[in-house]
Amino acid sequence: MVDGTSHARLYMVIAETLIGDLSSGKYPVGAKLPAERELAAMYEVSRPVIREAIIALEVRGLVEVKVGSGVYVRALPDQDQLVAYNVSAIEITEARLLIEAEAAALAATQITDEELARLDALIEEIDAENNDPRGTEKADRAFHLTIAAASRNNALLEAVERLWQLRSSSPEAALLHEKARTANIKPVVDEHTIIAEALKQRDPAAARAAMRAHLSQVLESLLFATEERAIAEARRSAQANRDRFSRVTA
Repeated sequence: MVDGTSHARLYMVIAETLIGDLSSGKYPVGAKLPAERELAAMYEVSRPVIREAIIALEVRGLVEVKVGSGVYVRALPDQDQLVAYNVSAIEITEARLLIEAEAAALAATQITDEELARLDALIEEIDAENNDPRGTEKADRAFHLTIAAASRNNALLEAVERLWQLRSSSPEAALLHEKARTANIKPVVDEHTIIAEALKQRDPAAARAAMRAHLSQVLESLLFATEERAIAEARRSAQANRDRFSRVTA
């Protein structure tokens, strides 16, 4: 069913199929969808693809994810929801990996001492934001845009700026990043430090490799963000049940 479909858009095929199932009455309002593992086997795709498809439905208000219980149908789709899609967090991060890695390589030959000092300051801000429960990722964004600007290529800078705009403006991308941060997946200070060090050495190959390694890890984190969050919630729920049982039997 999915032969010839690129991995990046595969979740959209699954989401469209599920929306069609909702529309046909296969899963009425209040019904529970098959488990993630069952859906993956049913459509012969990976569980991360199923996860992204569910997020596509969740952001449209069609399903509700109840941690530890499953995915339930909240509403049936209207005609607009049969065709409306947003760019996903996975797609954005894949594009960032391709573009920002080359921007970093170019920046290694152009970056100034002032810009390097700015990167060091931003790494400290990233660390502070990570330790703040209400922290944002403004410093992370500024770090990456500083490198793009240091490439001295306005087309690259505009491309990176646009990808960061999509990261927050696409409902599907914003939802997955929110899930990741809720699961305590945050910008890694060490990875940013390695990028900055490569730039200080004015080494294009090392800068490219460091940026690729960082964004590859971001991609992996996003793929497993919802699963990690579900595991954490399930553990908390299990502990709460144990505590309640202990109080009853004491």
